Order: sequence, then structure tokens, then C-alpha cells
Amino acid sequence: MSVQRSAFIFAWILLLPAVLYVLAIVAYPLVDTFILSFTDASLKKTTNWVGWVNYEKIFNATFAEVIFRTFVWTFFSVALKMVIGTFGACMLNAAVPGRSLFRLLTMPPWIVPMAIGIFMWGWMYNGQFGMISGLLQRFGLVDGPVAFLAYGSTAFWGTIITDVWIGVPLVTIYFLAAIQSIPKDLYEAAWTDGAGRWYRFRRITLPLMVPAIITMSMLSLIATFNSFDIIWILTQGGPSGETTTMIIDTYQTAIGSKKYGEGAARAVLICIFLSLFCFAYFRVTRRLNPEKRA
Repeated sequence: MSVQRSAFIFAWILLLPAVLYVLAIVAYPLVDTFILSFTDASLKKTTNWVGWVNYEKIFNATFAEVIFRTFVWTFFSVALKMVIGTFGACMLNAAVPGRSLFRLLTMPPWIVPMAIGIFMWGWMYNGQFGMISGLLQRFGLVDGPVAFLAYGSTAFWGTIITDVWIGVPLVTIYFLAAIQSIPKDLYEAAWTDGAGRWYRFRRITLPLMVPAIITMSMLSLIATFNSFDIIWILTQGGPSGETTTMIIDTYQTAIGSKKYGEGAARAVLICIFLSLFCFAYFRVTRRLNPEKRA
């Protein structure tokens, strides 16, 4: 046996545990869900093959609203996290006294268990004893208690604010690391030429942060698109479905209504959307790295 062949076999032996893990944890459930989506699986004993019926059911006006709401929810959540994270990273990178303490204070929203943080926001949104409603009444901005989670528009934006609060610390720290990796010589040269802070940010910081912004945007997009905890704990998709996203609708169909086949079809559709996002991400990164084009 040649040395090259032995090395090839040895490499596959090393990769085998990872391959088996991916097949067991990712590939098998994905294939099983895809097959399940073509059946009428439920709590009944018999399961029949129904073809495309489950997919035909979900393509209606109601589910179209759910898809649109999911994209709007994801867009604003991710956009706000990117903007606030960029601003926060620039502020934490500034040479000001006590900046180490400021960096430490950005972490609690990310460190605190998600469920506890969400329950805290649910308490603040409460109309009777919530802090936000109390402050608005105290300053005379509203006449009475405001139950933010009882109305569609305020509940929708309330879940976005909660998601942003939870996600911003990680984005900020990630962007801070990206900023600190930029060579200081570039800033010194720009400062010598008389460039101001805003000019240095536009011409140096922001362009060199683009790869980090794209990567974090993609990771945040996937996590936000699949976010279940925040909406479910705060509103469970209500009121009147105004905060129901695709992942919430999938859970309500598959687990709540015990329609596993229809729920699997919705899960497959979510997977397709996320695959398209990943494909777009790889295309963008290849354009940003011409040397990696093959």
C-alpha cells in the first residue's frame, strides 16, 4: 500500500467520528422530517402517504402573512443588533477612563439565562405593575396603564426589543475584536493627514469591518429566524397571531395541534429559507475574497 493511500485512509479514520455525528444528529433527522412532510402523520395509529397535500395547505394567505411577519421580525432584529453593536464596539474601543468596566457591563444581557431575561422584559411590559408603563404614567405621557403585550403592534415591537437586548452584547464584543485587529498605522496615517473621527470611521473602520459584519449578520440571521424562546415566553404568538413567526407556527401545528405531517412541511420550508440565506452568504464571502475563487 502506497504512502499516499495510507495517509488517505488514516485521514478518513480521523474524520469518521465527526461524519457519524453529522449523519446521526443532522442528516438523519433532516431526511426523516422531509419524508414525514409527505404523510398525514398525527396521533392516529395509521400514517398514510399524502404527497404534496401538506405543502398545498400551507401556501395560503394566512401562512403568507406568517412568512412576511417572520422576515420583517428578522430584518429589524438583525439590523438593530448590527447598528447598535457597531456603535457600542466603537465606544468601547475609545480611549476613555474605565473602558474595561464598560466592557464588563455589556455582558450581563448575554450571560443571564435567556428565560430569566425574557421574563424580566415580560414584567416590564406588564400594564399594571410594569416599569415601562409606570414611567410613562409618571411623566404624563399616557393617561393609564399600557399593556404592551396585549396589542399586536406593541407586542411585535416588544419582542424585537427583547431579542435585540439579548443579542447586542455578543455582536458588540465580536465587532470590538474586529476593530482591534485593524492596524493602528492606518489610523495614525489618517490622523497625520488631518482626517477626523467620522472620516476615519467611514474610510478605515467600516470598510475593514465588512467581513466581520457579514459573518455576524449571517449568524444572527439564522439564530433570529429560528428564535422561539422570546416570542413564546412573551406572547405565545399572540395577540391574535400578530407575533406568530414561522417557527412558532410550526410548533403550534406539530406539537399543539398534533399534526406532525403538516408541521414537518413547515419545518422543511424553514430549512429551505435558511439554506438560501447560507448560499447567499457564501456567494458574498467569495466575492470579498477573490483569491478563494476556484
